[in-house]
Amino acid sequence: MQNDSNAGLKFQKLVEIMGRLRAPGGCPWDREQTFDSIKPFTLEETYEVLDAIDRRDWQDLAEELGDFLLQAVFYAQMASEGDLFQIGDALDAINSKLIRRHPHVFGDDSAETSGDVKRIWGEIKAAEKKDKGKEDESLLGSVPRALPALVEAQQIASRAAGVGFDWENAEQVIDKLHEELRELDQARRNAAPDELEDEIGDLLFVLVNLARFMKVDPEQALRRTNRKFRERFGFIERKLAERGRKPADSNIAEMEELWQEAKK
Repeated sequence: MQNDSNAGLKFQKLVEIMGRLRAPGGCPWDREQTFDSIKPFTLEETYEVLDAIDRRDWQDLAEELGDFLLQAVFYAQMASEGDLFQIGDALDAINSKLIRRHPHVFGDDSAETSGDVKRIWGEIKAAEKKDKGKEDESLLGSVPRALPALVEAQQIASRAAGVGFDWENAEQVIDKLHEELRELDQARRNAAPDELEDEIGDLLFVLVNLARFMKVDPEQALRRTNRKFRERFGFIERKLAERGRKPADSNIAEMEELWQEAKK
């Protein structure tokens, strides 16, 4: 499939449509929105893109990516109205960054492996921070606190590991996992809500690190399990419906039997 030679014109049309929606006489809802009010929609559109990818629904993905692009254009339109920046500034920034951080493609550097690329990327990012006077910023300070907790844990753990604060192998992480399970069991016996929350959090954090050692994305792993649970529970509902009943009318033994059937 060839590149869309009219993509630039189509993007410009999107920018113009967004400007019209926000202009006097445009859409009342769009005109009421602010940077903060749009944030939940940005998160929602992000997950809808991921869902389309998980389902390998390419037609739906094309539509969801359009919705995703709209979020960027919406923010840029509001910024333009406040004389903060233009959409062209955002495009200039990402174009320059991609060229600057890929000297092995656009310059004279060489990179034979993805590890080489990561090293070059890290060196350039460090130089950029120094140029901006941010070299003394905490290592974890730039990890957004508003990220979903699972993603935040991934980034925190990866950055700490990048400077050597890490386990040596997966076996050590598994040992730590068992340790956290024992601590959770003890907290459960004490029935202290705050302590239980702490131990559940510690357990989840160790699992994120175990996934990192095994080169598994924990977010995608959990999404895959969620999808699998939906499918199997849906099977239970269909089978019960054939018997004229709903899950609430059944019992755990019957549903477990159907669950095992669904697994097959």
